[in-house]
Amino acid sequence: MPFNTLHKKKHISGRKHFAVLLDPDNLTEASCLNLLALSEAHQVDFFFVGGSLITSDNQAAIIKLIKDNSQIPVILFPSNSQHIDKQADGILLLSLISGRNPEFLIGQHVVSAPILKQSQLSIYPTGYMLIDTGRQTTASYMSGTTPIPYDKPAIAACTAMAGEMLGLRYIYMDGGSGAMHPISADMIRAVRNAVDTPIIVGGGIDTAEKAGAALDAGADVLVVGNHIEKNPGFLAEVSNLVASYNVTLA
Repeated sequence: MPFNTLHKKKHISGRKHFAVLLDPDNLTEASCLNLLALSEAHQVDFFFVGGSLITSDNQAAIIKLIKDNSQIPVILFPSNSQHIDKQADGILLLSLISGRNPEFLIGQHVVSAPILKQSQLSIYPTGYMLIDTGRQTTASYMSGTTPIPYDKPAIAACTAMAGEMLGLRYIYMDGGSGAMHPISADMIRAVRNAVDTPIIVGGGIDTAEKAGAALDAGADVLVVGNHIEKNPGFLAEVSNLVASYNVTLA
């Protein structure tokens, strides 16, 4: 399923989607193949590939492995222009609207633009919002920005509204890898009520209850990565949960 169908349908259809975030630094060929098999068996919608800090040259090999062994779309989740890979199907062109660092609002985009223009990648303009979930994350440290406070849903809602008004087509609310707790349902709900764009939510989702809370609050795409790397069986649990939300819409 193409990622851009989310924007065409916005959130009106009520359908929920599941994306598995793959960090190239944390995967071997064997572990990746295991996740691919599980993902194919349990109806994962998208693979997001990338991370806030990639220290190996493993990304290209991981993407090739996915393309050779799976039909699930591969969407780049890049931290900078160096992580563009034309093997992928698309890229989340992230503008870090929760921060005030121009490098991640527009700077890396200028560097990336001619490369992306010449590629066949589908471009998904995305307002990226880092949310404080109890500890500093790699994303906030590497970007030099302050996350939106956990208990300030109004700030998140206004930030998302501004991103939508600027023409961004998706809002990605991220608690970051290793989050102590997930983004609150109150904040997700406030953003859902403020914008018509699809909402992507990730970070700190390590139980079915937390996943369900995010979906109930209005998340359109649920992203899980870190916990699945540690506990691959959680993939099936989340997939079944997402599928249960879509049964009445089939």
